[in-house]
Amino acid sequence: MPELSQETERGRAVLPFGAAEVTGPSMVPTLQHGDRLVVQWGARVRVGDVVVLRHPFQQDLLVVKRAAERRDGGWWVLGDNAFAGGDSTDYGTVPEELVLGKVWFRYRPLKRGQRSPVALARWAFGAARPVLSDRSASRRLRAR
Repeated sequence: MPELSQETERGRAVLPFGAAEVTGPSMVPTLQHGDRLVVQWGARVRVGDVVVLRHPFQQDLLVVKRAAERRDGGWWVLGDNAFAGGDSTDYGTVPEELVLGKVWFRYRPLKRGQRSPVALARWAFGAARPVLSDRSASRRLRAR
């Protein structure tokens, strides 16, 4: 499950936007291990948005998931990688107060050894992308 660093939590109190780093495979192909995220803390969440939340059973752990469906008591969240687990299929509905913010952009850091002009051009073209809402998330939920 993608977890986020504690520096992310400290920065949240000061600025409406912050950065976070993804670890784990649960949001593949949308997010990869090592991706950096631009998060808007306290943003309004809609179905399909990628969000940062506190894990319901381990609240010192921050995770990133897709808001799939609004339910009584909060949000049903899913990872984009159905085989990775660690989402509402394991821990149920996430209370609204545990959803901390919305992810707007992801960027991939330059890898070591990525020095050739072709490699740099490929990195520059794909390094920063918006993280788009996926309105089909609730359809995927019903298909599971």
